[in-house]
Amino acid sequence: MNHKPESPQAGDEAEGTLLSHLVELRTRLLRSVLAILLVFLVLFPFANPIYTFLAGPLMVHLPEGSSMIAIEVAAPFLIPFKLVLMLAIVISVPFLLYQAWAFIAPGLYRHEKHLAVPMLVSSTILFYLGMAFAYFVVFPLIFAFFTSSAPEGVSVMTDISRYLDFVILLFLAFGIAFEVPIATILLVAMGLTTPQQLAAKRPYIIVGVFVVGMILTPPDIISQTLLALPMWLLFEIGIVLSKVLVKKKAAREAEEGEDPPPADDPPSRPAPTEAADLSARAAAAAAKARAKAATAVARARQGRKHETDQPLSASEMDEALDQAEAEERRLRGASDNSKPQDK
Repeated sequence: MNHKPESPQAGDEAEGTLLSHLVELRTRLLRSVLAILLVFLVLFPFANPIYTFLAGPLMVHLPEGSSMIAIEVAAPFLIPFKLVLMLAIVISVPFLLYQAWAFIAPGLYRHEKHLAVPMLVSSTILFYLGMAFAYFVVFPLIFAFFTSSAPEGVSVMTDISRYLDFVILLFLAFGIAFEVPIATILLVAMGLTTPQQLAAKRPYIIVGVFVVGMILTPPDIISQTLLALPMWLLFEIGIVLSKVLVKKKAAREAEEGEDPPPADDPPSRPAPTEAADLSARAAAAAAKARAKAATAVARARQGRKHETDQPLSASEMDEALDQAEAEERRLRGASDNSKPQDK
């Protein structure tokens, strides 16, 4: 059989689509970098007051006459610079998430968009809440414990670079820990688990959150407990919200299932006698088509010539075979459709 050559338009369209996606991705990344740079330029003149505000929970608990120190020569400049840069990234998170959403949204289904928007908004809010919880609740407690437990004769004077690394670690730990409800809801929404299965694994989750608290926080029981307890509580909230999500999904599916099908949707079936007649006609036509095709092939191979019958060319032989196969499929389909369905 003759095959038409493939058109190069499909490859050109695919290449054009890939290039357009890459151009859009570059545009989104440039906008994100510019947003971070703009926030950084606005905050940089206030770098030292911002660091003083960040060091407030520790400065309050330092002994009288003590202060923070800078060991490295360039630390008084580089540490506030690093703090402002990271703060600019954190403040720009909503805009960064919007750019990511604008890039991937065209490829999502409608129900995925309805789920993704609340997830992005709530995950951002929970991350900020985790950082606020660390600053206003965790820092005063652990710094009071650390400074009060210093041996006698030891002056507590923390290096500014090590303090920044310490608080950044805690900010990230609590910010990520507060994303537990989002992770729980996503697991249920993707069908990987159910709220009942998560509730059955509660003892393992409790042990797991304390292990995570031990890994992500300094080696003291206060910060470990202050991280593990909110994670456990947020896990329970995630189970409750996932149950609500499952109920809403079931109610929506039930409402869609109550809609009656169209009246002309199911095709009408012929009577059994008509079905038998069509089946016999299909078998006879198929046999006749095969015989005609076999005769045509044999005549073409042997090169017989008659007054009215000339040898078939290759294209004519292919056309005759295609017509015979098409007629056989049509009649066979009519025969299959005419068979009564088993109840």
